[in-house]
Amino acid sequence: MTSATRQPQPPAAAARPRLIATDLDGTLLRDDKSVSPRTVAALSAAEKAGIEVFFVTGRPARWMDVVSDHVHGHGLAICGNGAAVVDLHGTAPRFVKVRDLARKNALDTVRLLREAAPGTVYAVEQTYGFNQEPDYPKLHLEVPDILLSAEELLGPDGPAPDEPVLKILAFHPTIDPDAFLTLARLAVGDRANVTRSSPSALLEISGPDVSKASTLALCCAERGISHEEVVAFGDMPNDVEMLTWAGQSYAMGNAHPDVVAAASGQTVANNEDGVAIVIERMLERPA
Repeated sequence: MTSATRQPQPPAAAARPRLIATDLDGTLLRDDKSVSPRTVAALSAAEKAGIEVFFVTGRPARWMDVVSDHVHGHGLAICGNGAAVVDLHGTAPRFVKVRDLARKNALDTVRLLREAAPGTVYAVEQTYGFNQEPDYPKLHLEVPDILLSAEELLGPDGPAPDEPVLKILAFHPTIDPDAFLTLARLAVGDRANVTRSSPSALLEISGPDVSKASTLALCCAERGISHEEVVAFGDMPNDVEMLTWAGQSYAMGNAHPDVVAAASGQTVANNEDGVAIVIERMLERPA
């Protein structure tokens, strides 16, 4: 759902926030994965005005180079849908906080989802490694370190057994993406948090209380920032909790219908600099 003419619709009586939380893919980034000059300028102006900016993404820490030149101040980002807080200053990301998925929960999830949706294949995302099953398709930017079954990858004799599991990825070749998400949530229950950000039937599975919203809330609490003082931007189901939690929130013009329903406002699409437009108007209001 893109529109070159619809203008951002702000929440009523919206005040200038203390913190901006923005998703990356499909939101801040254009479809070519670039950050437009207008967006760079808007982020810089927000920081200069004393507004903190947090990138809040499903991406792993090692994929954050796309925005590492645009972090200011604290330099922190929330990665893996809330599974990690990383410091992007320096030559390599540094993990500040990790909220892992317990291996028992992960193994239970793999079993239950295999039973509910035969044909599901898995990949395992750890703090420093990415491994997958042999039949898992090439969906990501990198070659996996190891090819084994999910049960072997998550077992006590698997690779890096002492390294935290940030999330598991579950792919199905034929099920509708939204139907797969609903099915998985019913099958898994409270053992894990299941969401999606891909247009394909690819699920992202984290610890039971881990989400963009819950980790953002922790980071805000450490700074004495309430949810009413946060504005958030997103486009896919993995953003819904964050948009619901934030005092002000915007669905992109290209957003999933569930995101539009969750947000308190709307802006134009990512390729039209929808985040930058809202920030520019926000900075026109008195502090």
